[in-house]
Amino acid sequence: MKKSVVIGAILFSVALNSAWAASPQACDPYKDYSCLDNYLGDDFFSRLSNYYSLEMGHATAPADPNAPVASRAGWPTTPESTPPMPFTEWPYGAATSLGVSHPNSVDSPFMTAIANTGSGKWLQDNHIQIYGWIDPGFNLSTNTEKRGGNAPMAYMYTPNTAELDQTVLYIERVPDTVQTDHIDWGFRVSGIYGENYRYTTAYGIASYQLLKDNNINGYDFPMEYGEVYIPNVSEGLLVRVGRYISIPDIEAQLAPNNYMYSHSMTYSFDNYTNEGVVASLAVTKQLMLQAGVVIGTEAAAWHWGESATNPDPGNPLYPGRHFPVDPGAQPSLVACVRYTWNDGKDDIYPCADGINSGNWGYNNLQWYGTTYYHKFNDQWHLSYEIYDLHQRHVPNINNSVTQGIISAGGTPFASIPFNAPGTAQCNAGDLTCTAEAIGTVAYLNYQFSPLDNISFRPEFYDDMEGQRTGVKTRYVNFGVGWQHWLSPQIEFRPEIDYDRAIDKPAFNGNPTRGITPDRLYTLLGAMDVIFHF
Repeated sequence: MKKSVVIGAILFSVALNSAWAASPQACDPYKDYSCLDNYLGDDFFSRLSNYYSLEMGHATAPADPNAPVASRAGWPTTPESTPPMPFTEWPYGAATSLGVSHPNSVDSPFMTAIANTGSGKWLQDNHIQIYGWIDPGFNLSTNTEKRGGNAPMAYMYTPNTAELDQTVLYIERVPDTVQTDHIDWGFRVSGIYGENYRYTTAYGIASYQLLKDNNINGYDFPMEYGEVYIPNVSEGLLVRVGRYISIPDIEAQLAPNNYMYSHSMTYSFDNYTNEGVVASLAVTKQLMLQAGVVIGTEAAAWHWGESATNPDPGNPLYPGRHFPVDPGAQPSLVACVRYTWNDGKDDIYPCADGINSGNWGYNNLQWYGTTYYHKFNDQWHLSYEIYDLHQRHVPNINNSVTQGIISAGGTPFASIPFNAPGTAQCNAGDLTCTAEAIGTVAYLNYQFSPLDNISFRPEFYDDMEGQRTGVKTRYVNFGVGWQHWLSPQIEFRPEIDYDRAIDKPAFNGNPTRGITPDRLYTLLGAMDVIFHF
């Protein structure tokens, strides 16, 4: 793995150096956009390399003077820019951003490279874009146990290693939500490959890679959805149907959508993906309501109503000859309110996600939380999140009867050999209990150039019954990360992190090998590189 990452970086560097050397000097599309095609050339590889060269050192693509207006009249001002931030609008989920989204708006070197071909023109005319990124990284850690010794830290859970975090491909059509004169539609089909597949896996969707084989690298399809935008319902209604990244959170599984390479525990142990239908209604330009029905969290729709044979039918946890394959695969509520004020400088977004009976499932989290964003000025802004999540009737691993039931296969997940849902650590006399966790994290950000931002991340996480992290303890984290962009296409994210378990050791363990964590803290340095295409 280390060798492949290094070879890939060398090959990319060689190609990039060749691009710089070969870049035409006859015109500057940043000054005269009309000469862009002449600058790029005719064949695919010349156009691709020359486009990377053109954007080097710039924070934006060359501006097309004929481009439509960026947002609807009177809409709150777009608060941030990419680079150096991971977003332009304050994040919200399950919807293409209302009032500010245009077709063909992604700055993609690949799409530029094929723009003069027949297929490229067809894609452009039909408002379909193909793009993605490659994201390798490495970490140096005080932990030593391979693999998984950095856990419960995620997205770099194996210490002292280089890895391919994710390679991602999108094929999408973005509905035009700026205009108000016609119904529009969109879709996204996505694929991910790399170590990070373990953080998008839903039970029943290619999950054998994680739950049966425990592969280091794997693939997944975290977003497969369609959208319809109806402009004349209040200020606009957008309906999304399919699999999508769950609604709440500052962070996301997709590397470019995050400030830092690592993730907070607050993000690492909550909802990741949902499947269902969600409607997002802009009641006014400042107020948005969201509501929908999904099939649980990280749950396959076809598991709804599916049962399996119970090998221990007399057990008091799951009596009877059958039990659900995944008790979390059931119709569940999604509901959010988003309000933006102070001309886009402030935004609050309380949500409830995956709400149902709450019984222990693969990841049947009952999520209640809020994100808040505030822009102080053009250099400083704050992103803050707090949540409470829980599951009910979680088997208590401290109870000897429960231990025997699990050993006999008498629960829906007892037969999963790797990465099965966690049990709870509660009073020994209880067969089950409610497992709860509270997380809160902030990102204080300082943008000191159009291509540079520094993030300060303090965090507190309380895993009250140990169901999320595997250890019943409280955690504190402080991380500092620098996001440095060479251009809109290439980003480096070095960082330093300190994580500490307050009540008992939680780091340097390996549950698949029966190794108990033996360290109270982790000090970690890490960096990844994101190459967009």
